[in-house]
Amino acid sequence: MADSNADGSRAPLSAPRGPVVETIPEGDDRARLVCPDCGFIRYDNPKIVVGSVITHDGRFLLCRRAIQPRIGYWTLAAGYLELGETPVDGARREAWEEACARIDIDALLGVYHIPRISQVQLIYRASLRDGAFAAGPESQAVQLFRWDEIPWTDIAFPSVRWALNHFREVEGAAEFAPRINPPEDGAG
Repeated sequence: MADSNADGSRAPLSAPRGPVVETIPEGDDRARLVCPDCGFIRYDNPKIVVGSVITHDGRFLLCRRAIQPRIGYWTLAAGYLELGETPVDGARREAWEEACARIDIDALLGVYHIPRISQVQLIYRASLRDGAFAAGPESQAVQLFRWDEIPWTDIAFPSVRWALNHFREVEGAAEFAPRINPPEDGAG
């Protein structure tokens, strides 16, 4: 686990003393990289992605990707959670970085698991605070779409479709359970 060390660095607080080997540690049920000298176990955990379905006056804010993967396709303002950030703060930061948008988050909309790329996505329901937005460095364009204008054939990832559809399911609801991957589509 990474945290600040006495010297201010963010290096792992514990690390293997020597080379690691793949083995099943005692008391575990899956292979891990383990240092036979000191017993250090390196856990490979999913990356956390945070983002938001952002709306304004009944329209949905989407970003046309300027980076790979899926350059030129439309997506939500979303990206990797940074060390030391709360998921809500990360979603706000991503909205600013990708869409120059200030947002108000009111609920966790969905928790999606994308095993093939080792991601867990936390997607929030949010509104555009002041109506202002512009393309950030990772976006070719940013645009508000009415539901019937969303470029469905040019959506970057299945999880973007899930989140948009889940938003519609709970639209106007003050309380709801966060949604998960649809049973028929675990791809993400």
